[in-house]
Amino acid sequence: MKAICATKRELVRIAGMTGVGLVAAVAAPAILATPARAQEHGEAVTPPEDLMREHGVLDRVLLLYEAAIRKFASNEDFDPALVTQSAEIIRDFINNYHEKLEEDYVFPRFRQAGQMVGLVDTLLRQHEAGRRVTQTILRLAPSSRVERDIRRRLVDGIQAFITMYRPHAAREDTDLFPNLKDLVPSNEYDAMAEEFEEKEHQLFGDDGFGRIAARVAQLEQQMGIHDLNQFTPR
Repeated sequence: MKAICATKRELVRIAGMTGVGLVAAVAAPAILATPARAQEHGEAVTPPEDLMREHGVLDRVLLLYEAAIRKFASNEDFDPALVTQSAEIIRDFINNYHEKLEEDYVFPRFRQAGQMVGLVDTLLRQHEAGRRVTQTILRLAPSSRVERDIRRRLVDGIQAFITMYRPHAAREDTDLFPNLKDLVPSNEYDAMAEEFEEKEHQLFGDDGFGRIAARVAQLEQQMGIHDLNQFTPR
């Protein structure tokens, strides 16, 4: 019988039940493969938890962007396709999926409740700006190896993206997401989590989060920032 691969939500639920960490779960999917529905094994992952985990992907791509800036600054020759592939993850997983969830499911709840409307307006404008900057990065990256002016404009775009999204994600994680549950009835809250998972599967297949995280990890390897210990102060 073919094993059924655990999805992102199933991994977290099973890890919460057994005490096994998520990293270990991803490393050993065969052990966690189960035909049972995830809610039989523990509590569902909530919408804020889902969105905050996706911010982890964003943070890791920002680290890839910073590594690219350092390579440009030191005149190190490297394949600009790594920048393109990083920007494609931002476009596909963050701009066109993660942010769409926020715009369709999260922001309207705060508007309807008349809460944090100014913050929501700013976050929405930043989503729109982020998509424009991502398109600029994708357009400039292929020629950045040989064209100095294009490289400068690319670095400016990457830096602008990092500068905006660090506080953007932090504000959502600390101000917006923790208050979502107070605005959504419990039955709708649970349904929202399932809709998030269904949309992820539609766009990225089974275990879409795991696939995206694996793509990021591969880029980290290629950019030379995969060893977490290199960031430890000496």
